[in-house]
Amino acid sequence: MNPMTKEGESLLRDELKRLKNEDRPRIIDAIATAREFGDLKENAEYHAAKEQQGLAEARIKDIETKLSNSQVIDILNLDPSDKVIFGTTVTVINSDSGQSAQYKIVGEDEADTNLGKISYAAPLAKQMIGKFEGDIVKVETPSGSTEYEIEKVEYI
Repeated sequence: MNPMTKEGESLLRDELKRLKNEDRPRIIDAIATAREFGDLKENAEYHAAKEQQGLAEARIKDIETKLSNSQVIDILNLDPSDKVIFGTTVTVINSDSGQSAQYKIVGEDEADTNLGKISYAAPLAKQMIGKFEGDIVKVETPSGSTEYEIEKVEYI
C-alpha cells in the first residue's frame, strides 16, 4: 500500500475524470477526423492522435492502479501532537545557516519541492518521521551532512 494524502487522492481523481471525460473523447474525434484524410501509412495527424491515445490510456491505467493500491490518510482526522507523521507540515531550521523551511510530508506522486511538499521516502522526511518538535535530525546530502531542528509540527 502506498500512502497518499486526501488532497493527493482528490487531484488524481480529478485528473482521471478529465482524462476519461474530456481527453479520451477529444482524441477519439481526432483519430476519426484523421482517418478521413486517407492513407493511414503516411497520415501524420492519425499517427499523432494514436500516440496521444496510447499516452492517455497508459496514464488512465497508471492512475487507476495508484488509487487502488493507495492508503488515503486524512491528517485532519488524527489527533494533533508534536510528532512528525505522514501528512504533517513540518517547519525546520537549518542548524548551519539558521534558515527556516516548511515541508509537508506527502506520497511519492504528490511530492513537489517548489510547493514545499516532500515525499515520505525523501531523506529529510525519513529522518523526521517519528521525531518530535525540538528534535535534531541529521541528513546526508551529496554536499555533506546537514542538521535540522524540528521547530514546529502542524496537522493541517
